[in-house]
Amino acid sequence: MAPWALLSPGVLVRSGHTVLTWGITLVLFLHDTALRQWEEQGELLLPLTFLLLVLGSLLLYLAVSLMDPGYVNVQPQPQEEVKEEQTAMVPQALPLRRCRYCLVLQPLRARHCRECRRCVRRYDHHCPWMENCVGERNHPLFVAYLALQLVVLLWGLYLAWSGLHFFQPWGLWLRSSGLLLATFLLLSLFSLVAGLLLASHLYLVASNTTTWEFISSHRIAYLRQRPGNPFDRGLTRNLAHFFCGWPSGSWETLWAEGEEEGEEGSSQAV
Repeated sequence: MAPWALLSPGVLVRSGHTVLTWGITLVLFLHDTALRQWEEQGELLLPLTFLLLVLGSLLLYLAVSLMDPGYVNVQPQPQEEVKEEQTAMVPQALPLRRCRYCLVLQPLRARHCRECRRCVRRYDHHCPWMENCVGERNHPLFVAYLALQLVVLLWGLYLAWSGLHFFQPWGLWLRSSGLLLATFLLLSLFSLVAGLLLASHLYLVASNTTTWEFISSHRIAYLRQRPGNPFDRGLTRNLAHFFCGWPSGSWETLWAEGEEEGEEGSSQAV
């Protein structure tokens, strides 16, 4: 590995996240928080559980940030070839478009990421905190990471507050508890951001849409042609497909089925 590769944005971001995570954890253990009280009382189960949750959230973070988010292969694999009967079900008004950056044929719901310089299947967004895209393969793990991270942050917020024993003079208190106060404020900010992200992604997952589609639906051809979301199959099926991969099927087929249902509904209305 070249020395300058260690200074790449991905390495710096992931290293910064790791250092910040363990630094905040160390502050919570060194100050007079509930963690120290549990240790003094011999109750080691709760501190150990907290450490395991921190470690689990960090491992999930690294998994999501390092894994393939669902890059579109430059050379299509044999199993990815579309069958003739599936092609007949997809309207000719919905042709595959060729990416103008990497020149691959983009499947439905794919988008080119300029930061990663690749096309990503079911593209959601590029996360700068992970220096990776969130797409078809790592989106479920990303939601699981947000949920676990929020639990860790809220628990850490409680622990930081438990160690803030206010007393006068304020100068002396600030010198003894200033670092813990900064940790509390930082955890408050992170908890708010993680909570909002988790809520927004759960809403999008429940309706089977992506962040990119939700924000840019007016600029996306396959969404402009339809009044609603063509991939929404109800809450239960959306969640089952997102977290379990069931029921499976190409997005082109689902889009075509929605088109047929819309035509049947309009003919019945007439």
